[in-house]
Amino acid sequence: MKLTISRESLLTPLQSIAGVVEKKQTMPVLSNVLLVAEDNTLTLTGTNMEVELVARISPVHIDQPGRITVPARKLADICRALGEESPIELNQQGDRLHLRCGKSHFTLATLPAEHFPNVEDEVESFRLELPQKELRRMFDSTAFAMAQQDVRYYLNGLLLEVAADHVRTVATDGHRLAMAHQDVETGCLEARQVIVPRKGVLELSRLLDDVDTPVTLVIGDNHLRATVGSYTFTSKLIEGKFPDYNRVIPRGGDKVVLADRITLKNTLQRAGILSHENIRGVRLNLASNELQVFANNPDQEQAEDALSVDYQGETLQIGFNVGYLIDVMNALDDDQVKVTLSNPNSSALIESQTDARCLYVVMPMRL
Repeated sequence: MKLTISRESLLTPLQSIAGVVEKKQTMPVLSNVLLVAEDNTLTLTGTNMEVELVARISPVHIDQPGRITVPARKLADICRALGEESPIELNQQGDRLHLRCGKSHFTLATLPAEHFPNVEDEVESFRLELPQKELRRMFDSTAFAMAQQDVRYYLNGLLLEVAADHVRTVATDGHRLAMAHQDVETGCLEARQVIVPRKGVLELSRLLDDVDTPVTLVIGDNHLRATVGSYTFTSKLIEGKFPDYNRVIPRGGDKVVLADRITLKNTLQRAGILSHENIRGVRLNLASNELQVFANNPDQEQAEDALSVDYQGETLQIGFNVGYLIDVMNALDDDQVKVTLSNPNSSALIESQTDARCLYVVMPMRL
């Protein structure tokens, strides 16, 4: 294999692929990126056996077509460190890949392309197109609530639900729930639900821009495949049944609080400094047009703060994990936030005052 390519053309896709490749691998070839040069196109592939990312760069000046794998992070680091002026020449000689750029010369170890695993193709069962910015919005609005390494493996991912008239993403770790919704005619006759693993959600999010250009999603029985520009991203799906999220959403709360989102967030952050560092609990005291926030810790340190809110109703004391509330404030994109409560043992329903496409549920704590 021998080719010449500009640094800019190679660096961006290489950095995306290096993000997919795990640092510690059981198989050495999984630390590598597969380079395939043919038909004036250089194709780069990285995988960790759960997710796969393919990037196509063209046109590329190819003197000699070929296929080889090289260490992904080392190649990305070298390209990042090179100057922008000179083109990069890649030349495979035996089991080494020579990289030349200006006066710089690097020799990288390789492994045969035949050792590189392929994500198996499967029959697609459904195809969907969405504006990139909408899918990105739904991911950004919900991904933070995914569980991490929970024994309930189906919580370590994001539910993607496609129905005839909407697409929805839902995440929960058992203590909180985040849901985002987009009205769109999908042509899906029967509602489908798949669970995309955490790594798949995070890596796909990085490929999406805040643009109307569509992303094509292909949903199979075991994989989700997304095409974004010159990238093709594939993720295995988590097998399992996601909880019925509709049962978790509290209904009929009679205490509705309207607050300035930034003011509430800042108040929670200040009080949270002196909360117990493990359980992060704060107590909210709700009275007419005022919300008080209290926190303390085992060192007998205490925090008290308050803010004006729009509330007319009975007084209420309720405890929450302050980190969960702050996460919701960060995810919302409105000046005003609406919090609906009913009693100290019931979850809080948190929404934007003007945008009904997202909602959040946070379970209370006993303090």
